Amino acid sequence: MAEKQGYVYILTNVHNKVLYTGVTSDLVKRVYEHKNKLVDGFTKKYNVHKLVYFEVLDGMINAITREKQIKGWLRSKKIALIEANNSEWKDLYEGLV
Repeated sequence: MAEKQGYVYILTNVHNKVLYTGVTSDLVKRVYEHKNKLVDGFTKKYNVHKLVYFEVLDGMINAITREKQIKGWLRSKKIALIEANNSEWKDLYEGLV
């Protein structure tokens, strides 16, 4: 049986000031939860719900490994990753649903 896909994603707030990196097996559901403030914690407190980057990986172990790698980066490297794929910082969530 094939392992479930995993997703690494980066969210920001309306002003692109805060970056949040997360991991999930259901990207649409997870971003919906962030957008509707169903998740207590950092993203709810700082109004972080704009999906600006995501990757699809084979398996959750690979996704968690990649999440840890990205979380260890400097902010400038995360911004470069986002801008290489989404130069206008558009909310990618609408394209998923």
